[in-house]
Amino acid sequence: MKASTGNEIEASAESIYDRRVLIIVENLPVPFDRRVWSEATTLRAAGYTVSVISPTGKGFEAEYEVIDGIHVYRHKLPVDARGAFGYLREYSSALFHEARLAWKVKRERGFHVIHGCNPPDLIFLIGWLFRPFGVRYLFDHHDICPELFEAKFEKRGLLHSAMKFFEWLTFKTASVSIATNESYRGIAISRGGMDPEDVFVVRSGPKIEKLQLREPKPELKKGFAHLVGYVGVIGQQEGMDLLSEAADHIVNGMKRKDIHFGIVGGGPELPVVQADVEKRGLGPYFTFTGRAPDDLLLDMLNTADVCVNPDRVTPMNDLSTMNKILEYMTLKKPIVQFDMREGRVSAGEASLYARKNDARDLAEKIVELIDDPERRAKMGEIGRKRVLDTYSWDHSVPVLLAAYDRLFERIEKKSA
Repeated sequence: MKASTGNEIEASAESIYDRRVLIIVENLPVPFDRRVWSEATTLRAAGYTVSVISPTGKGFEAEYEVIDGIHVYRHKLPVDARGAFGYLREYSSALFHEARLAWKVKRERGFHVIHGCNPPDLIFLIGWLFRPFGVRYLFDHHDICPELFEAKFEKRGLLHSAMKFFEWLTFKTASVSIATNESYRGIAISRGGMDPEDVFVVRSGPKIEKLQLREPKPELKKGFAHLVGYVGVIGQQEGMDLLSEAADHIVNGMKRKDIHFGIVGGGPELPVVQADVEKRGLGPYFTFTGRAPDDLLLDMLNTADVCVNPDRVTPMNDLSTMNKILEYMTLKKPIVQFDMREGRVSAGEASLYARKNDARDLAEKIVELIDDPERRAKMGEIGRKRVLDTYSWDHSVPVLLAAYDRLFERIEKKSA
């Protein structure tokens, strides 16, 4: 796969006279979904006409608006689906609104490509609706849904088999697929049966200019000497119960009363995590911001001495690249996480790796770094260099545009 250079990107932007794309994402509102928004703004800057369909969310309630030249359509979803019936209700509602809004976009400005972002692996059905009009489907592989199901429900069975079937149909529908890492690319080829030349690795790298290095704000430590930072969605598979257990060991087992935990992010499990922290008597040692504006997120992470990723070791997490890891690295923060394949690929020597799902070992490695400021500084420099050299969004831009060039080559050949 050949990626375009910077000069080629400028040239291609001049040659693109009518490339229209509809991006559909169900998991998060846009532009809150950083990966999707990076993709949308990159395509727009390259000369594409871009429309996006997403759910509404806190701070993103408008049903339609134009942001940076991108047409954003939003719809409501049932809140916090749980269990088989809850997910059926959510997915049915999402597909209805996605189809409704896709027809609206088709009437108003049209599109040549539907760019479907999972989860779930059902958006290909919208692609099927528009295949008779010559519309191609590009699959943006955010999560491996069969493994996500297993992580959430800790079982397989009929629904797990259905997930694998829908994943297979998604790959069979896609003309081109973009993966977040090499592990996901391997799944597209082995499980999805895709031609390797049609699968591109577009990492969810951070935009450096959005993650500013700032002076620490000592008041965020709430009177404690040290701060451990966390940012991310708080759901079942994020392992926040293991972080609570690790904090319990730090405070009550290791007798360390000088460490505070700053938790930035919201999600369906946030009340459960807060209740667990209170039950353990750790309330004074934690700050929960919920979903927070970027300024607070940046202040918290820039103030943190160590950042943590307590994601539980599961088949899904082992193969997934976590955005939070790259964000920590961009801000020069040393990391503690459990030992997982893609976690090591991303962080390398910028992280310490605790034993699989061992909260006590996680705690001890946090304290080990807290007590070694020289090592922390060295690890922070290593992490930022890895992002600048390999993982920032700037490195993903030419690959994304190369994937689209391949897709439009097929569209243009067919219409010639």
